[in-house]
Amino acid sequence: MSGHGFHVHGPHDHEIEHAAQHGGDSFTSRIAVTTAILSTVGAIFGYMGGHTQNAALLYKNEAAIQKTSASNQWNYYQAKSNKQNLAELSITLTSGEVQERYKKEVERYKEEKKEIKAEADKLEATAKEFDKKSEQEMHVHERWALATTLLQIAIALSAIALLTKKRWLLGAVYGASALGVAVGIMGYLHL
Repeated sequence: MSGHGFHVHGPHDHEIEHAAQHGGDSFTSRIAVTTAILSTVGAIFGYMGGHTQNAALLYKNEAAIQKTSASNQWNYYQAKSNKQNLAELSITLTSGEVQERYKKEVERYKEEKKEIKAEADKLEATAKEFDKKSEQEMHVHERWALATTLLQIAIALSAIALLTKKRWLLGAVYGASALGVAVGIMGYLHL
């Protein structure tokens, strides 16, 4: 018991202390270091996977907002078309000054519709850009997720190798690790 309270050692603590005092074998040390490195790299890959997934969701959300805005513009365009149609009908039903007023309204509606259409087209193009960015981020996210999974497999294999003392399993650990790092690099390079 220490002067600061109780301190209870778990069974694994004794093994670690024993290995530290008497020197562990190189196989165990190599697996321990490899596992620590894999865990660190896996944590980084997991963070990057979450980051790219969030970015993809934000882009998809922005695309939806732009699509809604474009839809609103198209509804506005349709309302102007309806008014233009009524004004055109009024031209055929009237004469004189009233008819001239409706002709001017038809021309005004045509000009307004051009502006509205241009804005709606612009919003639709922006929505497509955000959709494309979202798809690209999801592709990268899939790379990070696969890389993280491969590193988790490598960590599990290293635990099995440590428990069974099978040195040949290190080849599988290093193979899964190499694949995981390669896929992580592909994610980093956005491939």
